Amino acid sequence: MQEKWIALSNTTIGQLMATINTSIIIVALPAIFTGIHLNPLDAASFPYLLWLIMSYMIVLSVLLVSIGKLSDIFGRVRIFNLGFLIFTIGSILLYIAPGTGYTIAMELIIFRIVQAVGGAFIMANTFAIITDNFSAKERGFAISINSVAAVSGVSIGIVLGGILATIYWRDIFLVSIPVGIFGTAWSYLKLKDVRERAARHIDIAGNLLFAVGLIVLLLGVTYGITPYKNDPMGWTNPLVISALTGGTTMLALFPFVEKKVKNPMFDMHLFKSRNFSISIFTAFVSAMSMMGLMYMLTLIFQGIWLPIHGYNYSVTPLWAGIYMLPLPLSMGIFGVISSKLSNRFDPRWLTTAGLFISAFALLALVTLTYDFSYLFLSIIITIFGVGYGIFNVPNLTVAMSSVPANERGATSGILNTMRNAGYASSIGAFFSILILGLSLSYPDAITTALTGVNASGLASYFSSIPPTEILFSTFLGLNTVKDVITTLPGSAVSNISTSTMNTITGHIWFPETIAPAFMRSMHDVFYTGFGITFISGIISLFRKPSNADDDINNCKKQH
Repeated sequence: MQEKWIALSNTTIGQLMATINTSIIIVALPAIFTGIHLNPLDAASFPYLLWLIMSYMIVLSVLLVSIGKLSDIFGRVRIFNLGFLIFTIGSILLYIAPGTGYTIAMELIIFRIVQAVGGAFIMANTFAIITDNFSAKERGFAISINSVAAVSGVSIGIVLGGILATIYWRDIFLVSIPVGIFGTAWSYLKLKDVRERAARHIDIAGNLLFAVGLIVLLLGVTYGITPYKNDPMGWTNPLVISALTGGTTMLALFPFVEKKVKNPMFDMHLFKSRNFSISIFTAFVSAMSMMGLMYMLTLIFQGIWLPIHGYNYSVTPLWAGIYMLPLPLSMGIFGVISSKLSNRFDPRWLTTAGLFISAFALLALVTLTYDFSYLFLSIIITIFGVGYGIFNVPNLTVAMSSVPANERGATSGILNTMRNAGYASSIGAFFSILILGLSLSYPDAITTALTGVNASGLASYFSSIPPTEILFSTFLGLNTVKDVITTLPGSAVSNISTSTMNTITGHIWFPETIAPAFMRSMHDVFYTGFGITFISGIISLFRKPSNADDDINNCKKQH
């Protein structure tokens, strides 16, 4: 087998495995918490719930650029191979983690971090290894295959996690072990470096400043959506404000530090390339919009549409993943198509057209009612996927082709960093909009609905539920009403008739009660997604023609 196909097969397996694990745990969390004997809606359990979801993405975001630069110095294939090994070890530790309760919950978080370190080693090098091994004409196609794996992995993880969680919760970690063992052996035996290493020293100051700054900033974003005292969110929490301010300040100082050191972690002169800078920015925004859409669709399906249409809460995570399949399928198909088109058309027009298509698909979603036609929704999310697929591969190809060979590892790292930072930011931004909308209208809506079924005595309990708890309960496919009632004192439910109790704990009552407020907030999210994606499309118009990006060489000369 030719070296380039070995490189493509290795990196695609690694990319698929790493991205599947960004989402596989989400739908399996109810099974995990049941298996380790924790209530996911208990206040003390919420930080563990949040960190099981977020730790993997945060670690990826923080490490990718640093690992990319280390790969330029010590060898991309060597670091990539080590990543497979670390990822496999993390998966084994997750599968065999002992204990119950908060002890094993902390172990799972720690081992998820180990797994994420391995994932960072893999993802930081995929685009660079492909770029090293494929010619300019073949590069777009090869990147498209890898990108299909990356995009599809998120949706595959949701469906796979839903299936495996119904069997045994530890199986969601078991599935990565044989793939990891095969990938480790295959890469160590067959994959070879084809580029000389860059003879440089490690930029300790730059690495620390970037890593600490991004960690602190993402911690602030993460805890910004958690309740603080009497507020539905934590944006007024002094610790959150300090984290956002401190993280932003450190990241703002990062470029100035990098310009002063002899061997910077990332050559800031590369940002003088208009095409490179625009590619990095639009990669962040598109990832934020895409992952935000997937989170919102998950909430719509699990919290409203599926229960109303008779699906049991316990299977809504699995069916949400299945119903969302048109999105990754269209992204994958048109990702491959766009790789062929980018050889014939200027990538500037493809990336711009893709962003505009995705933007107007998001705008069309504001017409959704809570009892929507699935055919209509599937058409809209397919159109979004077409736009994302058309945009993604040419954007990555332009970014990777616009930097010198000895900077490809760091460039691959920063592209994946921006994508994962976009994933994490989508939670903070879009969930904040939802929580704000629900906090304004949910208390009155639930009070009116309970009064209407002669259960006004429960209104004080249900109206005080934080919107964050409602969203995460929905996200986990839980029956919120039933779970809350089990925690109430007997005196609170003693006067509630059996028929009323059956009504409010059924599939339809609670979803229909929160649906109007929920969808109004969801429309605000889609307007926001449209706005940032449309602006990115306008910015993408300012790229230079693909054969005119000589400013990298000029930047290197100036440097």
